[in-house]
Amino acid sequence: MIYRENPLEISDILPYANRLIDMALEEDESFNDATTNLLVNPNSTGTGILTAKEEGILAGVGIALTVFHKIDQDIYVEPLIEDGCPVYPGSKLAVIKGKIHVILKGERIALNFLQRMSGIATLTSKYVKAISSYKAQIVDTRKTLPGYRYLDKYSVSTGGGENHRMSLADGILVKDNHIELIGLKSEALKGKLEKILSWAPTSLKVEVEVADMMQLHQALAAGVRIIMLDNMTIDEMRHAVSIVGGRALIEASGGITLENVKRVAETGVDIISVGALTHSTKALDISLDIKRNC
Repeated sequence: MIYRENPLEISDILPYANRLIDMALEEDESFNDATTNLLVNPNSTGTGILTAKEEGILAGVGIALTVFHKIDQDIYVEPLIEDGCPVYPGSKLAVIKGKIHVILKGERIALNFLQRMSGIATLTSKYVKAISSYKAQIVDTRKTLPGYRYLDKYSVSTGGGENHRMSLADGILVKDNHIELIGLKSEALKGKLEKILSWAPTSLKVEVEVADMMQLHQALAAGVRIIMLDNMTIDEMRHAVSIVGGRALIEASGGITLENVKRVAETGVDIISVGALTHSTKALDISLDIKRNC
């Protein structure tokens, strides 16, 4: 791992999830569901079953079930499959038993959380599987849905990926705009990077993004131990790995897809960051079917 010592656990994300659920219930006016209030007897009870409609990796089942508890603490919920497990069309994921109007009012919000999180976990698992024969690790980025970062990154770790910085405070990452704005493109790059390394708190890791081999050489000479290769070609990545020779961790970033990730891993890089895991994920198809008790 680069910036985190341990993978995110469900306990890490619950405070963020609870706030998001509260906002979602308010946004959807779940307690003022005009259709359900009109058509459903408030005393009618039933059972809802969350079911996968396609193959994937489950993530967020506990978050989804918390939605129903937020509406009615007495409703019964039971996960049938744990986060991180594979699911297939027809897999039963969880059971919700209680008043039907509660299940209906929480249905869309619960599915929104579960489908997005499972979609991220599923896509991540595809990247991880694609490079399973190589040493490189798949990591996420900060390209997350605003407010959902902990949930998005938990989903990545659930799918077998690793987490990059959680926030700007988690590490020092000198990127292209920093280099441009403070003049680091000059021949004095090595000296300036040495100062950054000496100024940096010992608790924070320092990573530098490089765009060419000259910057790479100067970063190495300064003693930088994590180097990001910015949008380099496969041949450039391979050349960079040979130059570094194990003196620093190398991260490949920019333009990584499922189609080319294996070729990127073959270059010998240590880390492959993929923004698409969270900014372009496809929701996993999941349904909630409800039956009324006789």
